[in-house]
Amino acid sequence: MPTPTHSFAAHAPDKPLAPFDFERRDPRADDVSIEILYCGVCHSDLHFAQDDWGMSSFPVVPGHEIVGRVTSVGPEVKDFAEGDLVGVGCMVDSCRHCEACEDGLEQYCLNGMTMTYGSPDRHDETLTQGGYSTFVVVSDRFVVKMPDGIDLKSAAPLLCAGITTYSPLKHYGVKAGHKVGVIGMGGLGHMGVKLAKAFGAEVTLFTRSESKIEEAKSNGADHVIVSTDEAQMEAAAHSFDFMLDTVPVQHDINPYLNALKYDGTHIMVGLLEPIEPAVEGFNLIFKRRVLAGSLIGGMPETQEMLDFCAKHGITCDVEMIDANYINEAFKRMQQGDVRYRFVIDMASLKDKAA
Repeated sequence: MPTPTHSFAAHAPDKPLAPFDFERRDPRADDVSIEILYCGVCHSDLHFAQDDWGMSSFPVVPGHEIVGRVTSVGPEVKDFAEGDLVGVGCMVDSCRHCEACEDGLEQYCLNGMTMTYGSPDRHDETLTQGGYSTFVVVSDRFVVKMPDGIDLKSAAPLLCAGITTYSPLKHYGVKAGHKVGVIGMGGLGHMGVKLAKAFGAEVTLFTRSESKIEEAKSNGADHVIVSTDEAQMEAAAHSFDFMLDTVPVQHDINPYLNALKYDGTHIMVGLLEPIEPAVEGFNLIFKRRVLAGSLIGGMPETQEMLDFCAKHGITCDVEMIDANYINEAFKRMQQGDVRYRFVIDMASLKDKAA
């Protein structure tokens, strides 16, 4: 039977989010039905709600940092049971048979992943709806187990911000002895600092704001460089093995490329728009530097990341909110006024619906 679900949805790009009741689809044989407890608020949610990328269909329920409790499972599900604490991240399906999917890299599915919200369902073409809601139904392949002892509230953003920064650090082989620069101290940046430090690297935060110095150090950064200070940037030249660039708006990456050693790697995880100003070929060619990009992680790696974070006591710094605060949270995100992720307590939405 379809499940009545209460949510907050965007109904138009120029309208605030508003309450929205709808029915989740009938569970399939491989589905896990989940009561949502917490959902992180990602900057991508804001972009999608406002149709900044020109790909939104309305109404749409944002939210892809979901933590919940299993209420039932389909007959083909073997790894989950009623009562399990689980997570759902940025995708809920893929073709499952292409080279990327067979490698456990569903985020790079050659036929396109199905996003947690705003994507046509591969079976019935209905629009997927996300985690600003009381309930969700997801194929077991795209559900992860929450490790014992992890704080569920602050773990929710790990399903996006955590895996987005963990995956490239792991893929490019960051380890003890490496010098890693993290550019930007937002939701992604503060997770990058924590994770790179846990990988054993010497970590430096690059920020435009002196006010972030103490925050960065409290999150584990060994050093902080104010990127608007020419003397500090000049002193940093040819020093770093990796740059993890988490800035989501256009910015000049040439000074950061110059901070890399030869064979250094600059990894973009925040910017989806064209890089402006242009990258100077000199900065790449003359030091054999690599300019790379990275998305989230596949499902095996997402589980690995959660287990790693639980082992090392890593969580996201969060501010808990009620569901009816979401429009104010969006305004504050636009102003950079959050340290570092809002997380919605879905009990507030259930209480309101009741």
